[in-house]
Amino acid sequence: MQTIHELFAQTAELMQGKPLFERPGKPAISFAEALVLVERMATVLGELGVAPGDRVAVQVEKSPEAIALYLATLQVGGIYLPLNTAYTGAELDYFIGDATPRLLVCDPAQLGAHAARASATLAVETLGANGDGSLADRAAKAMPREDSVPRDKDDPAAILYTSGTTGRSKGAVLTHGNLASNAEALLDCWRFDANDRLIHALPIFHIHGLFVAVNMAVVSGATMVFLTKFDAEEIIGLMDRGSVLMGVPTFYTRLIKSPNLTREATGNMRLFVSGSAPLLAEDHRAFEERTGHIILERYGMTETGMIASNPYDDARIPGAVGMGLPGVSVRITDRKTGEAVPEGEIGLIEVKGPNVFQGYWNMPEKTAAEFRTDGYFITGDLGTIAADGYLRIVGRDKDLVISGGYNVYPKEIEEVLDALPGVLESAVIGLPHPDLGEGVTAVIVPKPGANLDIETLRAALSGQLARFKQPKQMILADALPRNVMGKVQKAELRKTHAALYQGAAA
Repeated sequence: MQTIHELFAQTAELMQGKPLFERPGKPAISFAEALVLVERMATVLGELGVAPGDRVAVQVEKSPEAIALYLATLQVGGIYLPLNTAYTGAELDYFIGDATPRLLVCDPAQLGAHAARASATLAVETLGANGDGSLADRAAKAMPREDSVPRDKDDPAAILYTSGTTGRSKGAVLTHGNLASNAEALLDCWRFDANDRLIHALPIFHIHGLFVAVNMAVVSGATMVFLTKFDAEEIIGLMDRGSVLMGVPTFYTRLIKSPNLTREATGNMRLFVSGSAPLLAEDHRAFEERTGHIILERYGMTETGMIASNPYDDARIPGAVGMGLPGVSVRITDRKTGEAVPEGEIGLIEVKGPNVFQGYWNMPEKTAAEFRTDGYFITGDLGTIAADGYLRIVGRDKDLVISGGYNVYPKEIEEVLDALPGVLESAVIGLPHPDLGEGVTAVIVPKPGANLDIETLRAALSGQLARFKQPKQMILADALPRNVMGKVQKAELRKTHAALYQGAAA
């Protein structure tokens, strides 16, 4: 097996002067230039004492130099630990205490907050969005290191911390085999190659932006149009020179709002990918009507990379995430017994394959609890596989509402609500109820200018949903809370409205 770094180095030798990074208003960086930068960074990591197996924690703004640091970490056998730039000092304390990195790299503007963390076992360096900072200064003076530390497919390559919405964050350990196998499968499924020009507007501290988009580009020889943020008009303007956009649902919601999104504007594009959160069926349809392109939805998570994808050539079905990637097995099991459920029934999604992570950092008991004895990982997502073979996500197991002894699947209710006139989107949650255990509750966001009436909504649902599924309360809101990848934070909604049914008749 070749690691992502080895595949990149091999590709860079072939591509040489071809641009790897193109940045509006800045000079392009070729594959050959990027390789030298990676090798200089590798030398610096060695000088700072990073040995094979050491963790390199990185909380920096998006830049080509940050990607070079990632690849250099893999080259020296280190374990890359990307951290959300929004994390506070207190949150960083937890990650550093848990992962015990050898090196912390932060933004130059944050050095004052982190300099005191430096010790005999932790070096602190800086790296800025414009290629500045102490690490970049060191790299500019370093001789390139050409050799790489041999790594096995089971050797850890990265640790990604989960959001921790149901407890303290868990560090998912991803191996070199996980990263390489996932990149190989996606290159095949999405027909991605050196001819592609990827419009990259995702953050790079998340699996989507780094371990999907970047890995695919550096391995295949594709060019990345590397943007520091998402701007709908800028991206539409770049589509005449792009071929692929990988995004989250909010990307597409914002693109649809622009009058400049047309068939002509997207004529040079061949693929639009959406993931990290469910795409509204309305946006799916609207995008196709405006552009003629059908967005390809895929399914993945921190612990597994990508699991499934709608097909490139066959039908891409709104609300479905397609079939398992090559080499990846997906099954649906009963929540209580763990046994396989009949075709079309809802159950836990379990997955097995070379993409599945090694386990949670320093959490052997938690790791053991998340795997079946035959090696399948319990994703915690609920879904169903119908006769057409397509996987459909129903929601998170922890978001399942049990009301009066009945299982209520939020997504079923959300789909009905979202289809009603005047409703932009909704989130259904369960809240403590003195009689029912949990009361089905809907938080609804109206479309701009719409004047929603709760009783009218309630009447519309009565003919479409069984009584036990109908929300006991409906709450109108300006927006739903989301994380940086656009995923609705239902734990936050449950916390905000926890006392809604207090005093209700038992």
